[in-house]
Amino acid sequence: MTKSITKFAATLVLADGTVFKGTSIGKIGTTTGEICFNTGMTGYQEVFTDPSYYGQILVETNVHIGNYGIHAEEVESDSIKIAGLVCKNFNVPFSRKQSGLTVQDYFASNNIVGIADVDTRQLVRHVRSKGVMNCIISSEEKSVEELISELAKVPSMEGLELSSKVSTDKTYYYGNEDAAKRVAVLDLGVKKNILRSLVERDCYLAVFNGKTSFEEMMKFKPDGFMISNGPGDPATMDYAVETVKTILGKNVPLFGICLGHQILAEANGIATFKMHNGHRGLNHPVKNVIKGHCEITSQNHGFSVKAEEVAKNTNIEVTHINLNDNTIEGIRVKDKKAFSVQYHPEAAPGPHDSRYLFDDFISMMK
Repeated sequence: MTKSITKFAATLVLADGTVFKGTSIGKIGTTTGEICFNTGMTGYQEVFTDPSYYGQILVETNVHIGNYGIHAEEVESDSIKIAGLVCKNFNVPFSRKQSGLTVQDYFASNNIVGIADVDTRQLVRHVRSKGVMNCIISSEEKSVEELISELAKVPSMEGLELSSKVSTDKTYYYGNEDAAKRVAVLDLGVKKNILRSLVERDCYLAVFNGKTSFEEMMKFKPDGFMISNGPGDPATMDYAVETVKTILGKNVPLFGICLGHQILAEANGIATFKMHNGHRGLNHPVKNVIKGHCEITSQNHGFSVKAEEVAKNTNIEVTHINLNDNTIEGIRVKDKKAFSVQYHPEAAPGPHDSRYLFDDFISMMK
């Protein structure tokens, strides 16, 4: 196991030409993606493996990354999904007995390129001001001019369909076959803790590729549908929107999370938009406007539904709002058994304030 690493110079270049210098972490190489930041104080391993981060270079605002190592069971998918990492202090030795791997070894074995010793406070202030943008990290011998040239070829996240790159290739099953309820999961990049949260509530799951037809999923005889989280621009996902329209037409209970929330909105004629810098972290305040209480939530999204279009749709009720910027965090369809939230009630990592939403879904199926 690696106890320390040889540090090589690394460079981070943003699409607006801003340059940050640091040292290499993970694999020596070059990587590109949309830069975004997560404000969580813990849970870096779950964040690294969250499929919703596919195609994004992550900035961790917490100063220390790697200090508690890697635990084999604390993953939200089968591999690292971030395109790269930017952090301040990258710790190779770790202090937790349950961990079996350093983050350095974890990154190197997954071919992840990153940069440490960056003033992440300055970087996050820049991204908050200018908005998310593409960036490039390199620990190879390349000039800034060469990196800028490579970066110019990277497409914008807006207009990208990425869910199909992380969805399961074939149907798989999860839980006890004799469970009380059967749930069909439309996998747009599902996190494992969503599956665990349903199984804990006595559900048997069939997890389907995101492009699976309604008719094929109905062969499982589900009591309800889970439309999962995932990466990319929801406006590009006509295949998922049409599937959700069909589910709504049959009025089978439906629960959407994150990207699933955006797809439910699109299926009801409500457009989505690219946010200035998105919501990512474990500390976002959300108000349940139906119950009148507030929740601290786990979030990871760069798109949102248009509030003005929600207001015009008399069949859609807003259930949750973000208390930082008043964006729509939850909706329900008034004449259907369908609701969704923009944030992550399974919260891995994160607080458990919103776990009740899974219970609401179970009650809906009953």
